[in-house]
Amino acid sequence: LRMLQVKLIVTGDDFGYCPRRNQGIVDCFLAGAISNVSLLVNGSAAADAAELARRHNIPIGLHANLSEGSPVCEVLKTNSSLLNQDGFFHGKMGFRTALSKGLLNMSEVKQELKAQVELFQELTGHLPPHMDGHQHVHVLPEVRHVFAEVLEEYGIKYTRVPIEPGLHNCDWIPPSLMDFYLGVEEDSFNTVDVFTKHGIRWADIYIGLSTMGRNMSVSSIRSAIDSAILQLTARAEHSSTVTIELMVHPGYPSVPPTGGCGEGPDDFSQSWERLHELQTLIKPELQSHYKSRNIQLCSFKDL
Repeated sequence: LRMLQVKLIVTGDDFGYCPRRNQGIVDCFLAGAISNVSLLVNGSAAADAAELARRHNIPIGLHANLSEGSPVCEVLKTNSSLLNQDGFFHGKMGFRTALSKGLLNMSEVKQELKAQVELFQELTGHLPPHMDGHQHVHVLPEVRHVFAEVLEEYGIKYTRVPIEPGLHNCDWIPPSLMDFYLGVEEDSFNTVDVFTKHGIRWADIYIGLSTMGRNMSVSSIRSAIDSAILQLTARAEHSSTVTIELMVHPGYPSVPPTGGCGEGPDDFSQSWERLHELQTLIKPELQSHYKSRNIQLCSFKDL
């Protein structure tokens, strides 16, 4: 690989989910292992997270959530198409099912997204420099248009488009999960034009599906970055600087009933995989790899 300048944004998702997640993300940031965070404003520890970001000067954006827990918009908390019979969001797959059946009211989606931007601003004192979707809801049909409108209205420049180079070659991903990932990929391809039309930008390369949880290792991150850069440089027409966003979920495992977005923490949050990500990201050999490849960690506001 020739000496490209690579700007790597390592984003810790789900900041605000619970105190133990917050602590893990802050520890990662202070160790120089992540450079950016994405805040769940409906997370049970969101206010604490915003305070920690302020205290440690952590670059922070919005992790828009339409699938887990409770809405932040008061009007939508009682009677809305975004809620299931228990009064919570429909869930990762439930949201997709409700959407495909035409049961979701897009004006309510927009109302909730705007309420989350406003709450983010209230908690942090500024608008989010970047905004993406929890469980990738922002690239779904219909939602992508509303999401793009909200970003444009608030002047939020950056988002995430989860198209991961080399995903198809990752034979360690179980078929059921791979089906979900390929769905996310297809939705993302169909979102590119919409986001482009609204003047929204994203990193040149996205990584994070193949390296999630138990699949994260120094070598899985290294090879994902290297093969993505190779693929990009094989195509003509690119500048000497490449931006990559690596999506990560470090933390100390949640201990119920604390945490979550209104319903308590999910299985992934309670699992050892969070800690495994944290321990992998802070490994010195990963940091030295970045140095050897001329990779500089930064955040969206540095682009």
